[in-house]
Amino acid sequence: MRSLPVALALLVIAASGGCAADDPERRTAPAPPSVREVDEPEPRLAVSYDGGVLVVRADDGEVLLDEQLPGYLRLSPAGDGRHAMVSREGGWTALDLGSWTADHGDHGHSWVDDPALTGFEVSAEEPGHVVPHHGTTALFDDGSGTVTAFEPHDLSDPEGEVPATSWTVDDPHHGVAVPLDDGGWVHTVGTTDERSGVRLADEDGDTVAETDACPGVHGEAAAAEAVVVGCEDGAVVVGGGRIRHVAAPDAYGRIGNQAGSGDSAFVLGDYKVDEDAELERPTRISVIDTRDASLELVDLGASYSFRSLARADDGDGVVLGTDGALHVVDVRRARVTGSIPVVGRWREPLDWTVARPNLEVVGSTAYVTEPATSEVHVVDLERGEVVASHDLPQVPDELVAVSG
Repeated sequence: MRSLPVALALLVIAASGGCAADDPERRTAPAPPSVREVDEPEPRLAVSYDGGVLVVRADDGEVLLDEQLPGYLRLSPAGDGRHAMVSREGGWTALDLGSWTADHGDHGHSWVDDPALTGFEVSAEEPGHVVPHHGTTALFDDGSGTVTAFEPHDLSDPEGEVPATSWTVDDPHHGVAVPLDDGGWVHTVGTTDERSGVRLADEDGDTVAETDACPGVHGEAAAAEAVVVGCEDGAVVVGGGRIRHVAAPDAYGRIGNQAGSGDSAFVLGDYKVDEDAELERPTRISVIDTRDASLELVDLGASYSFRSLARADDGDGVVLGTDGALHVVDVRRARVTGSIPVVGRWREPLDWTVARPNLEVVGSTAYVTEPATSEVHVVDLERGEVVASHDLPQVPDELVAVSG
């Protein structure tokens, strides 16, 4: 059976600049004087713009950090509910949003610190997907095929060290790797010219299951007991030691962006049918049931972009349409149950790096950026209404939210 082509390499990367322990009462080093306890969690937002990244307090819109950085920036959750990974030319850097709650079972203590870029940096030729799953976060370097994995809670280590492991896939490609709770991995297989494979490996790197029948493989999402990876003819469901194909109802039915929930068997995905389009603006989304590897399509009545898919804490899908509304999707019944007007009508730009409205959902709160007005809107999904709108000093692009 084929194994991963390298032995796991252990790295120790220094992390500094605003890092603090998850639980300040159990620190092994003194807390920085900037750390202070607050009465309740303080939600914060990381917002990228052309030339830097902001950290904004979600309740009142106060800008807590404006860090200027060169090049095009991408933001991804680091996986600990506190940090974000900033990808730029040359690799990734961890950003501490500086707000967290230490859970003590029957109660919690909330803390805040000054937000800051940390000293945790991972070099990459072409930094790609960031995937947190089961307490491990994987960074995929499209240029070298190197996967770097670390435990995101180590980013808050007061000693400033983050152990990380790395390994390399057979061929570099625009790929993704998903760490599993048993130490195994799901990862894509391909080359710079073609991607069509998905592989399930155990903790020793030996192949458990593999398929080369996933053309144009792209993106991933985790469900309750499975991982879904998109293909140009549907998707594949990886779980229970096997890989099952989810057939699209069209010969070309591309699913490339997905949103999952750890408590739900359903995965929300996009759905495109025009193979020759320069940019297809679809109006249907896909809902995949990982229990039987089935797929249903839902018509929103409006198009959307790759930054439009999210999940609420009750498992519902949330999709930001170009009609300016959030469309709430009951994934169990595969139907739209409500729409919430949030931003003005917009059209997805041809260039994927051009800012467009972006959606992030934490719990039952949705955050939506509006580049046309340089605003971010706060939406209470349970009440079905916008509860706050904040002006930003820059045109917002990508977005990461933490609940504090």
